[in-house]
Amino acid sequence: MKSKSWAWAPLLLAVPFFAIAADAANGPYGFDNWPTHYVFADGTDLGMSVKYQYDVDRYSGSDGALEDAQTNRRKEFGAFIKKAGVYDATAVYDFQAKTWLDVFARVQTKALFGTDMGALRAGFTKTPVGFEGNTGTGSTTFMETALPIQAIYASRRVGVDWALARPSYIINLGYYTGGDLGGDSDGHMAAGRVAWTPFNAPGNVLHLGVSASRETPDWITDGRGVATPPGARLRSKPEASLTDTRLVDSGVVAFTDSIDRRGLEGLMIEGPWSVQAEYLHADINRQGGRPSYSADGYYAFVSWVITGESRGYAAGNVADVKPKGPWGAVELALRYSELNLDDGANLGGKEHDVTFGANWYINRYLKLQGNYVHADSTRRDVVVDPNVLEFRAQVMF
Repeated sequence: MKSKSWAWAPLLLAVPFFAIAADAANGPYGFDNWPTHYVFADGTDLGMSVKYQYDVDRYSGSDGALEDAQTNRRKEFGAFIKKAGVYDATAVYDFQAKTWLDVFARVQTKALFGTDMGALRAGFTKTPVGFEGNTGTGSTTFMETALPIQAIYASRRVGVDWALARPSYIINLGYYTGGDLGGDSDGHMAAGRVAWTPFNAPGNVLHLGVSASRETPDWITDGRGVATPPGARLRSKPEASLTDTRLVDSGVVAFTDSIDRRGLEGLMIEGPWSVQAEYLHADINRQGGRPSYSADGYYAFVSWVITGESRGYAAGNVADVKPKGPWGAVELALRYSELNLDDGANLGGKEHDVTFGANWYINRYLKLQGNYVHADSTRRDVVVDPNVLEFRAQVMF
């Protein structure tokens, strides 16, 4: 999409609206009283959720490989029903990507057996290997996930899982059998995640975790009876998603027998400061004695909420900063990420990115984000090192 002078209009118009909204949110008729859900006398909570994001991306230094773009990033609508301590169910659809997101039902074992042995969930849910990938897309510190998350994280699958959350540890085990709701990724996967949280209080968190999964993809037979062998593909965008260009890409690794993913994750929150890091590794094992393929990558970032608030954390994952002042909260962050898709004869490429981010949490529902990304990639001796300037306006409730 070519750059046009009027493309900045949605964000420019959003700024005064958000400033007014920030002040209105503190009044008796502010956003905190939006009627997005209704709680019945027995505690049953019925409601809806909305997430809207508009992005503007500007590229330089890519020699035409990346084109300026501006459009809706997400248009998500969801419905939920829940009863605290008993059950919850949700269904979310993204009208921008035209795809289903979380669609599941969950029950608390304490309601079934009288003893809290965790929660059982069935449906279409995120898989455990990938800390940043499991963060809600409206609550990420940066606009897009880091390089290794994009390439290695398996996203959502249909299946069942069990999660046990305690103040000092978290266990999550899942088995997935149904591919995804788009009709892709047929096969089976077993996955698990364990995290130790010796410090787990608002503004004082230490989280150290490990995760692993094994996926066995199926052969795919189309309506004409033509069978396609299972394959895997690892690739990543330059931490900017309004482009279809991937600077590093393994291509399809055909005749895949299994995919092993492993992860290490860490998070520390100390008042307004936080540090988060993650390492991911993938082994693609192939059929018929064909050579295997391996890839890995990591990221690390530091964030500082200059207005004094802390990043949120609960049940093994992070959440948005909740502003306390009348003009919201402001956060600055710096991330380094690296991904290596070169292995043997497969020269998928190497890339490392440096991203600077700034977030304005105007209130609980409104957020503005800005990112500057410098990417440096090499694939088959071709070097592409673009700069990306990104902006986002988000409404989420």
